[in-house]
Amino acid sequence: MRILAIETSCDETAAAVVEDGIKVLSNVIGTSVDLHAKTGGVVPEVAAREHIRQISPIVDQAMEDAKVGFDQIDAIAVTHAPGLVASLLIGVNTAQALAFIYKKPLIPMHHVSGHIYANFLEREESIRFPIVVLTVSGGHNDLILMKGHHDFQLLGESLDDAAGEAFDKVARLLDIGFPGGPIIAKTAEKGDPKAFKFTQARLAGKDRYSFSFSGLKTAVRNIVQKLENANEKTIADIAASFQFAVADELSDKLVAASREFGAVEAHLAGGVSANQLLRKLTAEKLNGEIPLVFPKKLIYCTDNAAMLASAAYFLIQKRPEVLKTDWRKVEVFSQLALK
Repeated sequence: MRILAIETSCDETAAAVVEDGIKVLSNVIGTSVDLHAKTGGVVPEVAAREHIRQISPIVDQAMEDAKVGFDQIDAIAVTHAPGLVASLLIGVNTAQALAFIYKKPLIPMHHVSGHIYANFLEREESIRFPIVVLTVSGGHNDLILMKGHHDFQLLGESLDDAAGEAFDKVARLLDIGFPGGPIIAKTAEKGDPKAFKFTQARLAGKDRYSFSFSGLKTAVRNIVQKLENANEKTIADIAASFQFAVADELSDKLVAASREFGAVEAHLAGGVSANQLLRKLTAEKLNGEIPLVFPKKLIYCTDNAAMLASAAYFLIQKRPEVLKTDWRKVEVFSQLALK
């Protein structure tokens, strides 16, 4: 089964064609990061305009790269939630038009489920459940027990700032650029992660696997405000200490949940899963007891459409009735619980 997928939840305009949920025939991504770098963050109206400009040529390129025509496409998948409403509308409206013109089933997909299935792309080894997945990106942190395909139990989530959002805000405080994740990681290479001791939020009870990074961000801001004419070394030390605090917190909870719920595999997904320190700390804490899985390629960490096509394929296998979804009734939502 070949699925054309479209992703426009934030600032990346993406389209991909994936076969049987695993084989990537094409994966095209257009970004407006240079425009958002000028404002130090994503401006929804700017992102939506860029989606309008890029969506048609990117879909065309995805089809051309895959060397297929619409007669060889079995279904179309599209992100309908969560995300920036204006951005989501561009992708959904495009997918609706294509579904109508070419008489194809339209499958609305949850963005986070796409990140979860990024780890299934180009995967040759057999899939084993249960899996504990940490999806960590700019707008969300979710810790999920995956008992089977599209059988999700939410263990924890962002209570305030997501990790990726905190990276962006701290990068802005340090005046080192945008997007924050890769810039802080690069800056941290020259810093000492023990230079500053950042206290992490201690959550208990039903929130023990949830995440709170607003206090950490505030701690960084307080340090920056006290410094006068911070030199390059001090900025590197702050970046390294901040990055370590985030990676330590994320890895702690993924490892603890994996052990508590008897996971056969522990998965990292989402934009921040590209962070090398996070991967390293998690692997060290798992100590070989549970395999650590993350996307095969860095491009599958960021927002992309191939991951959505994979998620849609496995959803169809579990619930074939989704192929009968009325394309005219697909709506967009800024927030939607992962089910």
